[in-house]
Amino acid sequence: MNLAQIGAYLHRLGAARPDRPTAEALRELHLRHLRTVPFENLSIHLGEEIVLEEKRLLDKVVGAGRGGFCYELNGAFSVLLAALGFGVTPLAGRVYGEEGRLGIPYDHLVLRVRTVDGGEWLADVGFGAHSHYPLAFAERGEQADPGGTFQVTEAGPDAAGAGAGAGAGDGDGVLGADRVAAGDLDVLCDGQPQYRVEVRPRVLGDFRAGAWWHCTSPSSHFTQSLVCSRVTEEGGRITLSGRTLTETAADGAREVRELERDDEVLGIYRERFGIELDCVPTVRNPGKANRNV
Repeated sequence: MNLAQIGAYLHRLGAARPDRPTAEALRELHLRHLRTVPFENLSIHLGEEIVLEEKRLLDKVVGAGRGGFCYELNGAFSVLLAALGFGVTPLAGRVYGEEGRLGIPYDHLVLRVRTVDGGEWLADVGFGAHSHYPLAFAERGEQADPGGTFQVTEAGPDAAGAGAGAGAGDGDGVLGADRVAAGDLDVLCDGQPQYRVEVRPRVLGDFRAGAWWHCTSPSSHFTQSLVCSRVTEEGGRITLSGRTLTETAADGAREVRELERDDEVLGIYRERFGIELDCVPTVRNPGKANRNV
């Protein structure tokens, strides 16, 4: 990133450039990102390209004022953090689904971030409803956050049996594809597993197959529905799913209403999410969804 790009990104977040890449600076940038850059999958249904390259991500998030899903949001955030002097390592995750089953490989992208004051953090601005602040990477106890009580734990077998351990079932003791690898971590919220993180370093291009699957597969929840969501300044959340607007207060109180007119929907995208659209997005046939990831 050049200085102009850094300035434009920070301007979108409403943040000043930090003097040093400290844990406190990371916390502020993380929260501001969640408040200003929405988690959204509109590109899939608008027929827009999703390209996992740094320039294209910055063009979308900074230049076009849009949001994105995990690969885009954490991908763009990693570029900003690195430019500000943080140590950043992308990590692959697999999201827990029904019956405790893990999703596909490269299902999710998260960031391991190192700060100059000696901290290591799990940063994630691309999971929708999640922690408002980075989680301490090495801490195994509960971590209180406005988004819930979180815990980073050593991964064990999941509910479907994945992670049975080396040596079970393959005589040579080689680690099977659906067994837990040494050092894998589970991230829990209020006691419920959210996703599993592999600690092996990755690069942005590694996630292209996962992004392609989420953009095209009828089994992906991203091709089945529309979502646009962000944290509010009061600590709650606002979400537009199709024409359903849900506003959740910090205390959990919810207000849900259906938007009848197209101009109402476009107005919410513009006024509450900062997204200018020419037409109301509708769920597309995933067979025609973007494949240029």
